[in-house]
Amino acid sequence: MDKIPWNILIIGSLTLGLAPFVPEPHLLEKLRMLFQGDLAKPIDIFDLVMHGAFPALLLLKIVIPSKSTPTPSDDKE
Repeated sequence: MDKIPWNILIIGSLTLGLAPFVPEPHLLEKLRMLFQGDLAKPIDIFDLVMHGAFPALLLLKIVIPSKSTPTPSDDKE
């Protein structure tokens, strides 16, 4: 995750994650379908994965700590 630049993930999340912008982003539509139990067609599942990949990677990059920054426990050694 350290090798993926922040700007790529943010731009990808804003463009592909929210496309098409009108009338409703596909990602929101597919998540709604998933929670309602209507996500059954393979094309809808593919669409969810495609539109959700960048936001998922961005969340992972935020949650998983970077290995390049030392943690306080590393300083004690």
